[in-house]
Amino acid sequence: MNMMIKPKLPVAHNDPFFLVPRRTVRTSVGKVELPIMYYDTSSLVTFFMVDRERVDALLTGTGMVPALTVGGRALAALACYEYRDTSVGVYNEVGLTVAVTRQGEAQELGGWKDVLTTLQQPEMRHVAFHILDLPVTTEMANSAGREIWGFPKFVTEIPFRLQGRDFACQVMEPGTSQSVMTLSGRMGPSIPNGPLSLALLSHHNGRLCRSTVNVRGGTRLALPGSVRLTVDGGSHVMRDRLMALGMDDIAPLALMWTHAFQSRLNEGVDLD
Repeated sequence: MNMMIKPKLPVAHNDPFFLVPRRTVRTSVGKVELPIMYYDTSSLVTFFMVDRERVDALLTGTGMVPALTVGGRALAALACYEYRDTSVGVYNEVGLTVAVTRQGEAQELGGWKDVLTTLQQPEMRHVAFHILDLPVTTEMANSAGREIWGFPKFVTEIPFRLQGRDFACQVMEPGTSQSVMTLSGRMGPSIPNGPLSLALLSHHNGRLCRSTVNVRGGTRLALPGSVRLTVDGGSHVMRDRLMALGMDDIAPLALMWTHAFQSRLNEGVDLD
């Protein structure tokens, strides 16, 4: 059975979803209008429950602590995107993230209640995702992410294929034919699921920066099937972080996928 989602949302750039106030900022490679608009995208997001102590170790000194926890486990996600039409050009991206809150913030029910009651209201949410690595395929996307939000981006090749229930994505070590990681396999059964808008916490100019991503588009929630993440060779720091989280040769808890992803990446706010 072909479970491919046909884009049902308009990709017209003048759709009301994209008609919000904007401003222009300068980066080292040119001007960028904020929010950045993502008009036509395929995405697959995988969720993993990893050892909480491993997440704690990577967050040392950041002012953040793990969130979305269950016992001694904490949520990590690996998100893969094929951006076919955006306001900063065509590119692919992979994000390695962990769920967090600011140090000292209360987490009712491990932070799960906060997320589940604000699925489309990221501006109301305390739980955020902290990006550990964010490879992209263009210098424009790299410079914008680094200079405007402090995202840990680098430029490399990212082969991406999502066809029916079959998926394959790799992050290559920059300038080589060696892959850093491979996420591939055939997804299990899936059901319709609403999109998840995001809150993000990053470090920008030495301070915590909070930003939001408004997301829409028909999404499906899938069982992992045969999809697995493998950490490959090379010496890149992204490989080191994946290994530090214990994410080599493991299956995700669940997946969210779509060919109808649209979003607005909003300008961040530096926190005290």
